[in-house]
Amino acid sequence: MNILIYGAGVLGSHLAHELVRGGNHVTMLARGQRLKELRSNGSVLRHYFQFRTTVDKVNVISELRPEDVYDLIFVVMKYPHFQAVLPALAANHSRHIVIVGNNASPHEMRDYLQANSPVQKKIAFAFIAGAGWKEKGRVVSIHGPKGQMTIGGLGEELDWRAVIDQAFNEVKFTLSYYSDMEEWLKSHFILILPLNSIAAVYDGDYRKAAKDRKLLNQVMDALDEGHQVLEKLGYTVTPEFQKDLPRRKRKLFYMGLKLMLTTSIGKNMLSDKAVSQDEMDALRLAFNELKIKAGIPTPNWDRVVSYSSVAN
Repeated sequence: MNILIYGAGVLGSHLAHELVRGGNHVTMLARGQRLKELRSNGSVLRHYFQFRTTVDKVNVISELRPEDVYDLIFVVMKYPHFQAVLPALAANHSRHIVIVGNNASPHEMRDYLQANSPVQKKIAFAFIAGAGWKEKGRVVSIHGPKGQMTIGGLGEELDWRAVIDQAFNEVKFTLSYYSDMEEWLKSHFILILPLNSIAAVYDGDYRKAAKDRKLLNQVMDALDEGHQVLEKLGYTVTPEFQKDLPRRKRKLFYMGLKLMLTTSIGKNMLSDKAVSQDEMDALRLAFNELKIKAGIPTPNWDRVVSYSSVAN
């Protein structure tokens, strides 16, 4: 398949690598220094836990023109950056788009693309589990033995799922489909905001944080308050087991948090290698809007997420 990866950061580079190795013709859209690196050296990817480096030769472009038609476009970037690329995506004549990443406004994005496109667009939303960082000339990617992508529509089954499945037919990625990705995405950023605020409490010393029983209990209470906001607004916490963590499986969750804070993979997933500060700020503002609509107090949430904003 002819696929465009719009965004050449950590997750976009990992996705491009797997799609290339799966037999697809992959183009990456990049700008600035990253564009020069890709054109000069290809996509150099250091697989952190696999102790190996790969190099993939991909076609590289710096802009998406209306007439550049792809079978499938994956837009992979941080939530605050999506808005700037919507006009180019809308003007383009490709019909199948997957928007990948944390997202607090999927309905607005879908509606904009469909209302401003010259062709009928099919749009899905997705999230890739992973983290990493850019180094000079390469990307370091933190991922498991197989990639994991959660993907779906907004309250409906994807009638074009076969297009996505074809792209991943020979790819080392596990796809988990959900019919309502808005609920999944909202549940996800409500999970990560309290967790990713922990780093600021002890200036990045996760081992000290792991010993702070009061802090970890406050994080769990904050998460439960976030779930209550969603439920008050009529959303279903997705996946369902997530709401049980701070309510019915509190001891297990507590031990899991302590373990996460003392392992390298946990620290990477709770640092700006997974969620940048500007993305956290944007998601925090999105939650505040939800909280105002719900009209319920969230004292633990307010306290916990304030740690990262104070540190910033």
